[in-house]
Amino acid sequence: MSKDGLIHALIRGKYLETPRIIEAFKSIDRKDFIPQDLLDSAYVDEPLPIGFGQTISQPLTVAFMLEHLSPEPGDKILDVGAGSGWQSALLAEVVGDKGKVISIERIPELVEMAKENIAKYNFIGKNIVEVIEGDGSEGCEKFATYDKIIAAASARELPPVWKEQLKVGGKIVAPVEHSVIVVNKVSDNKFDTKEYFGFSFVPLVKDVG
Repeated sequence: MSKDGLIHALIRGKYLETPRIIEAFKSIDRKDFIPQDLLDSAYVDEPLPIGFGQTISQPLTVAFMLEHLSPEPGDKILDVGAGSGWQSALLAEVVGDKGKVISIERIPELVEMAKENIAKYNFIGKNIVEVIEGDGSEGCEKFATYDKIIAAASARELPPVWKEQLKVGGKIVAPVEHSVIVVNKVSDNKFDTKEYFGFSFVPLVKDVG
């Protein structure tokens, strides 16, 4: 399948609907974020291995989660589980020069991979994306608070610190076991949560050292 074919399939399936997210999928090429030996599979709608027991997520899943996150120009977003950097680059394309994406990754080799891949689009040079090595389950206090938080790796439960680092009116989209959880922060102590079933993710890697 071609890149355009994949995007049209996601639009037909109503997984991609928002124009700015569709444009990001067109501008940010998934093949720039996968290993060279998998380039022929760049536009297959399935997760692909990127090494170290991790994957680049299925395009359908990324589209679904970004649509529910509703990133907007100027947003400051925490992206937990940078992987090879694709989702962070998609977010950067949406938030633009006035936005910021903090991309956190536990595995040092993937931190370097994400930086190298995201730099292809000059988002690091423009200071739109910052890739940080760290334990994503603890969020990233340095840049808090965030308009949106998104995660690419599954946890058994949503880390409470993510809710603390989220602005009132903000949103979290994250996998919890085999579901996608969408959390809206209504006030400091009130959260509205929706759950969408039937997804599969790699586990969130915690710092156990």
